[in-house]
Amino acid sequence: MKLVSYDFSGSWRPGIVVNSSVFDVATLLESAIGADARPVPSMSDLLREYGAALPELSKRLIAAAHKNPKTAVGPVETTRLGPPVIDPAKVLCIGLNYNDHVAETGRALPSHPDIFAKFASTLIGPFDEIRCSTITQNLDFEGELAVVIGRECRAVAKEEALDFVAGVMVLNDITARDLQYRGTQWLAGKAVDASTPCGPALVTLDEVGDLQNLDIRTRVNGVQVQSSNTRLMIFPVRDLISYISFFLTLSPGDIITTGTPQGIGAKRQPPMWLKPGDTVEVELQQVGLLRNVVG
Repeated sequence: MKLVSYDFSGSWRPGIVVNSSVFDVATLLESAIGADARPVPSMSDLLREYGAALPELSKRLIAAAHKNPKTAVGPVETTRLGPPVIDPAKVLCIGLNYNDHVAETGRALPSHPDIFAKFASTLIGPFDEIRCSTITQNLDFEGELAVVIGRECRAVAKEEALDFVAGVMVLNDITARDLQYRGTQWLAGKAVDASTPCGPALVTLDEVGDLQNLDIRTRVNGVQVQSSNTRLMIFPVRDLISYISFFLTLSPGDIITTGTPQGIGAKRQPPMWLKPGDTVEVELQQVGLLRNVVG
């Protein structure tokens, strides 16, 4: 199942992509479940209500879409998409999680995951303009796999961690390097408003396969600048969820973005900074493509 948040008269509503068309989830729920369908005004609400039963929900929604094709909102390629989760309570980011990226930074291998935070205000849609070049001259790219939590969890064992995942999406951890390194904390460079593209959909695990064997690539103006595979993560997704949930309750809609591989602009010689007019793409196997222009 591919879940999206789509623009409906200036607000975001949860949708599902079926046969390249976007359908409104609430409309399909009314058709599939009837009067017992619970309100789901946002993706977080959908996950809170149905996160424990996504496989069954997927079957019902897809069947309802096939039964009522004329209820489609429109083709996915012409429908404006926002971040799949527009209002996460937490956006938790992992730094230094690929061996080759650690090597290019000159740091020692971490013994535990390195975690920092973003906020919902940083998130933009998969094809929106990145509007932060006016506050930094050192704008960098970081293609990543992001995980969305589907059920509340705390102190989860590694072996059970994926049971609490609703799905995954692509994320570009755009970073203002000059702001990042002004102090010892990374927040200023990582949490710029409207700086973080994600999407294009929240793809459930049954459509993705092995999370630790997905090719990930980043391109700037058509030139490949990052190419790796998620099997090269130092801390796999299962480990990250288990580690974070040991000290922090994870809630439906929370996002964990799992780090970037080698190739960032800051470590190139000379450095490669994104400029207004540049097009940056991040593509993740089985999940989708982000394509954003720097404004």
